[in-house]
Amino acid sequence: MQPTPSLDSLSPSMVALLGVPLDENSSYLRGAALAPAAIRQVLHSGSGNWCCEDGFDLSREPAWRDLGDIDLAGASGREAFNLISSKVEGLLTKGARPLLLGGDHSVTYPILEAFARIHPGLSILHLDAHPDLYNDLDGNPLSHASPFARIMENGLAGHLVQVGIRSATAHQREQARRFGVEMIEMRDWPQAQPLKFHGPVYLSLDLDVCDPAYAPGVSHHEPGGFSSRQVLDLLHSLDCQLVGADLVELNPGRDPSGISAALAAKLTKELLRKLLN
Repeated sequence: MQPTPSLDSLSPSMVALLGVPLDENSSYLRGAALAPAAIRQVLHSGSGNWCCEDGFDLSREPAWRDLGDIDLAGASGREAFNLISSKVEGLLTKGARPLLLGGDHSVTYPILEAFARIHPGLSILHLDAHPDLYNDLDGNPLSHASPFARIMENGLAGHLVQVGIRSATAHQREQARRFGVEMIEMRDWPQAQPLKFHGPVYLSLDLDVCDPAYAPGVSHHEPGGFSSRQVLDLLHSLDCQLVGADLVELNPGRDPSGISAALAAKLTKELLRKLLN
C-alpha cells in the first residue's frame, strides 16, 4: 500500500499508520528516528506477506491507510511535540484509530496530549523494560525516560499499567507510587489474573520489552525480557477497547541483521489487526 499524503481518505473507524521520526530525546544512542523507514522496508520487501497470524490479509483490507511520516524537519523540543500532538489530534477528530511508529519513547507524551482531548481518562498499557517515569533525565524533562511522568502529572490518563519492567530505580518506584501506577515486573510475570481494562485503552510498546536475544536492535539492552512469542500472545489475548497504539525504540543502527526490524514489522501487522477489530 502506498503512503497517503493527507487525511482526506480517512473515514470514522479507519486505522491510520503514521511514522514519528524523532530521537532527539534519546539519552544514550540516537538512531530511533530511522525506525519508521526500516519497518516499512521490511513490510514492503517481499520477504513475507501481509497476513496476520489469524490469517487476516491486511493487503485486502481497505479500512487502514499508511499516511507516511510526520514532517518534523527543522523542529525540535516543544515545537516538535506540538506538531506531533496536532497531527494525532487531526486523526482522532476524523474518528480514526492511530498506530504510531517511533521514534524514541518521548513521542508518547505529545501523542497522549492529543488522546486526552478526545478520550479523557483513558487507560494506558505500557510494555517496556523501563518504567520511563523519571522526573527528568540528565536535566531533560522531555527525555525518552520521562514520558509517563509527564503523562501522569498532567492527568492525561486515568490508569497506567506497566508490564515487563526489569530496571526500575528507587526514584521510579517512588514515582509509580506517587502516580498510582500498576507495575507488573518481569520477575512476576505471568501474573495470576489476566489484564483487564474498563473503557478506552492506549497501548505503548517499547521494543526493548523483548529480551535482547529477540530484539538486539534497541539502544538499551536489558536481559531477562519477553520472547517474541510472549509479546505476540499478550497482544492476541487483550480484550479491551483499543483506540490507539505506538511502537517505539527500534534502533536500526544496532540491527545489522535486520532481525529486530523484522520483529517490529510483525508487531506492526498484529497491532494493525488489533486496531481493526
